[in-house]
Amino acid sequence: MKIARFNRDRLGIVEGDQIADVSAALSQLPTVPWPGKWGDPLIGSLGRLRPLIESAKTTAARVSISSVHLESPVSLPSKIIGAPANFALHIEESKADAAIAASGTIKTIAEHGLFLKASSSLVGFGDGISLRFLDRRTDHEAEFVVVIGSEGSNISEDRALDYVAGYSLGLDVTLRGSEERSFRKSIDSYTVLGPWFVTKDEIVDPDSVRFRLRVNGVTKQDANTRDMLFSVRQLIALASRFYKLYPGDLIYTGAPAGVGQIQVGDKIEVDCEEIGAGVVTVAGT
Repeated sequence: MKIARFNRDRLGIVEGDQIADVSAALSQLPTVPWPGKWGDPLIGSLGRLRPLIESAKTTAARVSISSVHLESPVSLPSKIIGAPANFALHIEESKADAAIAASGTIKTIAEHGLFLKASSSLVGFGDGISLRFLDRRTDHEAEFVVVIGSEGSNISEDRALDYVAGYSLGLDVTLRGSEERSFRKSIDSYTVLGPWFVTKDEIVDPDSVRFRLRVNGVTKQDANTRDMLFSVRQLIALASRFYKLYPGDLIYTGAPAGVGQIQVGDKIEVDCEEIGAGVVTVAGT
């Protein structure tokens, strides 16, 4: 199942080039009293809501994907987790590029550990990227993204996929410079997710998924998750040793080689056979 959020919090199921509006199922979301719980309520309730979503789909109005505004399919992650230097070829290109290496010595993910991005930086494909600091270099980084489905801590690698709701595609937009990584990557709109997410049953092996990025029609990144230094299972286990994971938490699994500068006016396309394709527009503030 491909689940989208569109047109000011409508819930949709993607089928071909159309979206079935199943927002009626949202009426069954639990009422959360103040102060509430960590996590995205839709993702946390997905198992219970799925039969209702399937039922609503049978009579749902359908609209063309090209006619809607695609928002981030996950609205309330308690945290966005990044995996630095998780592809060997990206490590090599980073060492060779002074702009990428400006923040310090390039290390492996085993040395770096993980990092956090501000949840307020999250946008959908339809929202686009609003560049700041136009006098500095800002890069695209296409990434395969894990959507956590249930609460867990100290999760073993063997059980890691039990805690997954699904998978999506993302852009970890990065301002280059000497500041801390999390600071430069947490600018508003610098975490893009979408164009929707697929439930985990759609991808048999998350460690064998090809994804690509094009800028203005030119391929810049073409990678497969099998080349990651830390697998999806390892990343979930590592993250959960430090942070309790909640429904809707996002793990950006790392950028492959081919990162490069983006500018106002660029059109960035990210695609993956198992998930789909979407276009993100780069604008100025």
